[in-house]
Order: sequence, then structure tokens, then C-alpha cells
Amino acid sequence: MLSSVESAGYSCTMSPASAQRRTLSVLFLTQVVGGTGSALGGAVAALLAAELGGVGISGLAQSASVVGAALLAVPATAMVHRQGRRPSLAACYATAATGALLIVAAAVRHELSFLFAGTFLLGGSTAASYQARYAAVDLAPHALRGRHLSLIVWATAVGAVIGPSLAGPAGTLLARRGIPTLAGPFLFASLLFVMAAVLLLCLLRPDPAVVARHAQAQTEADAVPPRGAGVREAARMVGATPAARLGVITMALGHVVMVGVMTMTPVHIRAAGHDAAHTLHIVGLVLSAHVAGMFALAPVFGWLTDRLGRRAVIAVGIGLLLTACAVAGTAGQEPRRLAAGLLILGLGWSATLVSGSTLLSDAIPTERRASAQGFADLVMGLAGASAGALSGVVVGTWSYPVLTLMAATATVPLILAVLAASRRFA
Repeated sequence: MLSSVESAGYSCTMSPASAQRRTLSVLFLTQVVGGTGSALGGAVAALLAAELGGVGISGLAQSASVVGAALLAVPATAMVHRQGRRPSLAACYATAATGALLIVAAAVRHELSFLFAGTFLLGGSTAASYQARYAAVDLAPHALRGRHLSLIVWATAVGAVIGPSLAGPAGTLLARRGIPTLAGPFLFASLLFVMAAVLLLCLLRPDPAVVARHAQAQTEADAVPPRGAGVREAARMVGATPAARLGVITMALGHVVMVGVMTMTPVHIRAAGHDAAHTLHIVGLVLSAHVAGMFALAPVFGWLTDRLGRRAVIAVGIGLLLTACAVAGTAGQEPRRLAAGLLILGLGWSATLVSGSTLLSDAIPTERRASAQGFADLVMGLAGASAGALSGVVVGTWSYPVLTLMAATATVPLILAVLAASRRFA
């Protein structure tokens, strides 16, 4: 059955299945472009903060970005309700491009306030990436949600693996033109974010959120009119739904472990005493392994989520996170062992993100799904920001191995939540 969808001043006639195929193609492309920009900046943000303000506040730069991603999820979700996914995603990338340029200005002027404002806005790229995974399931059949969501998570791997490796050459190239070495990657990142925004505005048609609401209105005589739910209402809705609650807890605590360890790994490498260029080279290699783990096997976790169940993959993610903390915490400053630990850390994060996101999307009705998803990203982001902020204090006061030990203990509430859910659904 064909559906006629009116969205943002244009109309198109396309079946939901055809619209879903087009949506996945466009999201895949923009995730590659945006992922490259995000990884370029993420590879050196903590290093630039350490250079401008010291190791003790280096974790705050990553935290500012994570807080930005979390808080930007709120207006992004409101925009989904009013206008759809396309303008919401494009606005997030435009915000990130502005943030990247502010960071360049911070490095040139040695202005720490510019750095934190820029990293906050840079969180728009993360917000866009997270929202894109939900856009992938707006029109997906229930039996394929895990696979479609994980495909978009996986798309980020292409750019995310390439990005950190380009940080060194980008910094060196622009250093010849008077741009500080650690600022160069952010200038390139801003261009990539603008490109992603333009591609979304031009190609993500029809809008998947609008098509999904239209399809529901056609099939449900008593469908609730699409309207946004505030943060408090979304929190009550998630809290009253056990499966949704477990999904949010899974994403939040998986993010805590990942952000806490990942944020301070470049600073840990820097402590070896290498010059800036060599440090960037090692950081690029280690973080490339990390982001490969985060995204490369996402389709496998999506397939497992659909075949074995959401809760089974959550348990796999917990095991991987614990293993990662053990490997990274005992690696010293040996690049290969750190790369292995960060690779496993990325795999654990991927498993918890895919399974938790799918579980949440299953549990919430279409007309309220975007609000619950925005709330989940807000919680996940704030939890990760707290971990990032504390990570610098922990490493500055104690050590990197102590940080990984503390990160491992953060999985305890998630383990208890999974056990409680297993008893409830046994």
C-alpha cells in the first residue's frame, strides 16, 4: 500500500519499505562523513585541554562535549516532533561545525573559555550520530530493528577509524600556516560537519519520522496525535516501563565505562614524554582501534540482538567492558596492549548501545518514542560527562589503572538490573 506523505513543504508518494531503504542509504553516507569529523576532533580534544589548562582539567574538555551532546538531545527531539528527523540532524551538525571553529580560535588565542564553549557545541555531532540510529528504526519492522539500527552505528566506523589517523597529518599541514598543531584537526572537522548537514537537508526525503507517524495514523483509528513529551513526562514513561528502564540503564552505564576510560587514555599516553607529533601518532593508532571496536562489529551485535534477544547481548556487553578494563588497566604505556584494551572497550560499548537502544525502541509506542529516545540520550550523555569529568581527577590524584578499576565497578548496577529483569521475565 502506498502512502502519501506531506513534510516540510513537499510531498512524495513512496511505500514505507522504499522510504526505509532510502533512509538507511542517506543515514549511512552522512554517518561516514560526520563520523570522520567527530573522530578528528575527539582524538585531540583532551590533549589540547591539557596543553592549555593542565592534566587536571583535561577530562573536562571531553565532559563538555558529552554534556553538549546530552543537552542538545532535548531541542533536537523537540525539532523531530515539530519538523521531523531531517532538520533536527542537520541542525546538530551545524552546531558542531560552529563548535569546531571555536576550538580553533581557542588554540590560536590560548583561551580556555573558548575551548570549553567549542567542545560543548561540538557535542552536536555526537547528538546527530545518536539520533541517526533512532531514525534508522522509525520505519523498520520489529524483527529487523536491531540490524537496521546497528547498520547505522556501523557506518560511523568508516569515518571513525579514518579520523584519528588523519589528526597528525591535519595538524602538521596547518601548522605551516600558523595554526597550532593540535587545532588543525578541528578546522577539517568543521568542513565535514557542514558537508553532512547539507547532505541531510538535500537527500533525507521523505522524512522517516513523518512517514512513521503518517503510517500509524492510517492504521490506528485511535492514534494519538504527534506531540512532544517533556523531559519529566518522558522520564515517567521510561520509569513506568521495565524494558525501557533497562534499556536506558544499559546505555548510560555502558557509556560511563567507555567515556571514563577513553577520555584519559590520550593523556596517559602523553605522560610517556613523547613530542606532540609522536604522541598524536600513538593516540591516533590507539583510538583508531577503539573506534573500530565501537562501530565495526555493530551489525554482528544487531544480528545477535534480533536472534538471541536484547538482554542476552546486554550480558555480552557487560563481559566485554569488564575485560577491557582489566586489559587497559594492566597495559602500562605499551601502545599495543592499550590498543587491545581500547578495542575491547569499544566492543562492549557497541553491544550495550545496540541492545539497549533496540530494547528502548521496542518498549515505547511510536507517538512517544522520540521523546523517550531523547531522554535516554540525555541520561546517557550526562552520565558519560560525569565519568569524563571525574576521570581527570582520578588520574591526576591516583593513576590510570585506578581509573580502569573504578570504571569496572560502574557495571555493578547494570549487572543487578539485568539479573532483576531475568527474574521478572523468567
